[in-house]
Formats: sequence, C-alpha cells, structure tokens
Amino acid sequence: MPGSLEALPFRGELTRDEPMRLHTTLRVGGPAEYFLRAEGEEDVLLAIRACRELEMPLLFLGRGSNLVVRDGGIEGLTVYLGEGFGRMRVEGERIYAQAGARLQALSRLALENGLAGLEFAEGIPGALGGALLMNAGAYGGEMSQVVESLRVADREGNVHELSCEEAAFSYRHSRMMEENSCVLSAVLRLSHGDKAQIGALMEDYARRRREKQPLQYPSCGSFFKRPEGHFAGKLIEDAGLKGRRVGDMEVSTLHAGFLINRGHASAKDVLTLMQQVQAEVYERFGVHLEPEARIVGHDA
Repeated sequence: MPGSLEALPFRGELTRDEPMRLHTTLRVGGPAEYFLRAEGEEDVLLAIRACRELEMPLLFLGRGSNLVVRDGGIEGLTVYLGEGFGRMRVEGERIYAQAGARLQALSRLALENGLAGLEFAEGIPGALGGALLMNAGAYGGEMSQVVESLRVADREGNVHELSCEEAAFSYRHSRMMEENSCVLSAVLRLSHGDKAQIGALMEDYARRRREKQPLQYPSCGSFFKRPEGHFAGKLIEDAGLKGRRVGDMEVSTLHAGFLINRGHASAKDVLTLMQQVQAEVYERFGVHLEPEARIVGHDA
C-alpha cells in the first residue's frame, strides 16, 4: 500500500480542504482534510483499505441531509457517494440503485414505471445510502418496507450482501449504522400500481411539505428523533421555543421540529441551539430529545 492517499489510483477526484458547508443541506461545517468523489465501488473499497493501512479516519457522505459538521472540519478522508455513484435501473417490480442515487429521483423513476411503494420518499432530500443506514421515512412509510437486499462494505473492505431481515432495521437505525459499514447499492422491491394514483399521492405529500415545513431555509429536516409517546416538534413548541435563535440558527416558527439556518450560521450556533432546546424540553417535560442528525468533526 502506498504511503499517502495522493499516490492511490482512485478513479474519482481527490482534493484537500474541501469546505463541508457545500456538501450539507444545513450549509455549515469546516473543511474535510481529504475529500474523494467516488466513481464506483472500487474507489470505496480502495479508500477503506488505504485508511486502515494509514490509520486514517474515514467518513462516508451522501447528500449531507442529516449531517452537522463541526466548524473545525473533519480529519482524515471523507468519501462522497454522489453523482458518480448514483446509477439506477428498473427491472419488473424492482429498482436496482447505487447508494448515491437521490431518493427524489428514485421516487420519480418508480412513478414513471407505475411502481408503488416509494411515494413517501418524495421530498426527502437525501440519498439512498444514508436513507438505508438510518431507515429514513415519512408519512407512515420507511425504507425497510421496500428493501429486498443490500450490498455493503464493512470496515475491513469486504463486501457482503444482506437481506432486509439481516439489515436489522428499526426506527432510524440499522445494522449498518451499528457496524459503521458503507451501503454500496440496494434492490428495492415495489409493486405495480396506477400511475395517476401514485402521482396524486406524491403530489399530496409534496404539498404537505410545502405548507408545513420551512423548505426555503437550509436545515437537516426534522432535527430530533421522535421520543416514544411524543412528537419532538410539539414538545419544542409547547416549551415556547418557536423562534428561539442562536446567531443565525433558529427554531422554525413554521415547524418547531426544524432548526433552520437563516443566513450564515456556524456549527457552534447549531449545537448551542440544540443543547438549549434539549435542556428546556427536559426541564419542562422530562423528555430527552435525541438528535436525528449525525454530528461529526471537531471544533474550531
């Protein structure tokens, strides 16, 4: 193994000090020490093996829709599974897709082919890999309901195929998250349906999002997990925290479950506001709000 990442034959582009605010939907975060735009599974496996050999931290990144990067940035190598890792195709009732495929693109592909089951993914801004890692969902649907099988790479650089059952999905959790493995691709099993009905349901979900969510501002979507027996947004609203601001970060006045960036927020602003919300909700209701967003990197 060569002694540096620059010496490796990656197909994708490897850069230094990539600003992570450009790669997260919250638009905050310091630089990634090394940043690789993966162009295929070979890049992913080479990255895993190289980082093990070089004893270098490794982070996999999709669309950054559920990620807070601290202001000091990320040490080691960040591997972006994006445009070069987003191929997808339909065969019968199945969609075969790489981890970088956008959920919105997958739901539209399903619609075009008269396939039902992915309507809930309309409007979710993430990519397939991250959505599978955390079993993303909305409007009563979640990824575990449509996954037939997955290809994942473990931290040794070995590739495994998992069934839906073997992936051990639960609420915003999976075996892949537990083992810190990387989703490479998946087979989604849908069912034939009426195009008009599928399209109408997707439009209904999109309308609800436009009306009830602050989509015009950068955010991570719903910032906190749903506590058992409660809704995070309602607890935050009932604690009187709508509109609470730290710097340019704000608890949305439209949907209290969203923490929004109103301009030039820092990650420190995000985390300070998060901690204030957690503390006040716990003080009022005795409920601990756990962030759904993943927090990585180091402080400035």
